[in-house]
Amino acid sequence: MALMSPSWCLGAALVLFCGPSWPQAHSALAPENEVPLRPTTWLPEGKITSITLPKGRTRRLYFTLKKKAPVMSVTVSPCDLPIEWSLAARTLKDKPLKSLQWSTKKSMPEVWWQGPGTEEKMHSFTGNAVDTYRGSSYPHASIYIVRLRSKQQNTRATVYLHEGPGPSGVFPVLPADPRVHTLGVGMTSVTLSWAPSASITSLPHTQKSYDYCVLVNSQKNYPSLCAARESMRKEKDLKQEKKERRRRVTVWPILKEWWWQQWDSYPEPQSPPSTLTDEYADLQCVCEGTESVCTISELLPDTQYYFDVFVIDRLNRTSMAYKGTLARTHEEARATITALREGELRWVTFNDRGSNSEQFFSFRPRGLQQSGLLTLQSCGVGEKVKVTVSSKGQVLTSQAVGGDLSHIWLQGSPSYLIHLEREGTTTGHISAAADPALPGGLTASVKMQTSSAYHRRGVPSLPSTLQIKSFNRLRGCNSVTLAWMGTEERSLYCVYRRKLGNREAEAGGVSALTAPCLGPESRSDTERVLCKYFQELNPRRAVTTAVIGGLEPGMAYVFDVYLMRRWGIPIKYASKMVKTRKEC
Repeated sequence: MALMSPSWCLGAALVLFCGPSWPQAHSALAPENEVPLRPTTWLPEGKITSITLPKGRTRRLYFTLKKKAPVMSVTVSPCDLPIEWSLAARTLKDKPLKSLQWSTKKSMPEVWWQGPGTEEKMHSFTGNAVDTYRGSSYPHASIYIVRLRSKQQNTRATVYLHEGPGPSGVFPVLPADPRVHTLGVGMTSVTLSWAPSASITSLPHTQKSYDYCVLVNSQKNYPSLCAARESMRKEKDLKQEKKERRRRVTVWPILKEWWWQQWDSYPEPQSPPSTLTDEYADLQCVCEGTESVCTISELLPDTQYYFDVFVIDRLNRTSMAYKGTLARTHEEARATITALREGELRWVTFNDRGSNSEQFFSFRPRGLQQSGLLTLQSCGVGEKVKVTVSSKGQVLTSQAVGGDLSHIWLQGSPSYLIHLEREGTTTGHISAAADPALPGGLTASVKMQTSSAYHRRGVPSLPSTLQIKSFNRLRGCNSVTLAWMGTEERSLYCVYRRKLGNREAEAGGVSALTAPCLGPESRSDTERVLCKYFQELNPRRAVTTAVIGGLEPGMAYVFDVYLMRRWGIPIKYASKMVKTRKEC
């Protein structure tokens, strides 16, 4: 043990003395914290290289230039997310030793990277747009390094190296003004224009290797065609995921399988044939071809859309994006809505007999019950008027209104939208002069009234008939006896008379009668003969009579009876013409 101790000390001393001389060259190339790098990716010249960028990791591409290449260009095209990329030239002081034995297998660029030398940054860019570096090469550069990194998410990018002056010819050429302009905006369409690409204008008509592709969406503008396709893919995957989720939650498995088999049996809608290659056939371009003007139709009103224009090289499978634009379509023309007051009697006129027309009204009933009564009567002979009542976008009732009085009961909503639409005539065009139902020369009109019904529970009752009967035996020289049907409700009845001239009496036709829409508000007080209340609980016996005196012998009179109600339009009975006796 004592003899071995001196020899062990001598060996340790030799190791300490000679050890530093062994790895002297190796220590400069392989520091203590060296981590073996991934396999090196060379960037070839004249070929598009696609590279995947994991989140937060820097990817490197190496390349060298030919000795006679004074100018170069590097084009980086991000897909859908912003990335950081830079170009640097590294110059080595000494070439690495090839005879060194490495602990890990290294490629030649990694050896140069670890060797002594200087590095100079030539270019850097951050964003999601296509970026190109053009400049002179470094004569003393040993190797060029392209670094790419994505901070947000995993993404992709393409890199293209071109040696020599001038454009590479691989990418389409954008004009000096790459903006997309809006020529016109409508309610459902937008027209766009853009400056043409020199790649398209410089080609002969027989050669068609370039096309424009216009995309529209309601989310954002896309910086590249790859970003647009990536967004479409994500949207498709999301729809598929929802479809799978609905399939999983189906209660009955057998019914589920049958349902999806039936669903899948329907053919998918076929899109029009695309002029682009199969690689771009899924883009759903709204405009394709070589024209620099596009009109997009079938859009939704009052909606913001984003428009992108791409020029595509079908031979090289590359594309360039114009600077997209956005536009909001015009909103639909909103009709004027007139608010109706409580108990207001309104004449709704349609002044154009030759075409359809419409008007809108709103009504808010009073009281907590939110009930109301809408009364309408068409005053045009042969006119068709359609009334539609809705609330909160839901149609409550829709019906035609004619010459007879129409009642619509409103209940359960705080407000109502009343839509009146004139549809046309049933008996042809009748002049206003010959139409007794149209006062004041109107071509068409509707009489309408709305009122709140505080204590009512439905539409009021109406007489069984609106005819007035006169008794010939009770007809005298100075008086006549009239009878009409009433209702079981206590109501006020007013009788009006109008003396006819000799010509009107001889005609005895329509011109002698009172217009059905003319209410008591349009009659003179001197024409009113009497007003009386009447009520009969038995509808079959609800007959009331009145003796009208103070008449002249041998004269013709027109008598009108109006049923005056608290709610709705007064009901007019059919006019009755009676002639007094000349001799008694």
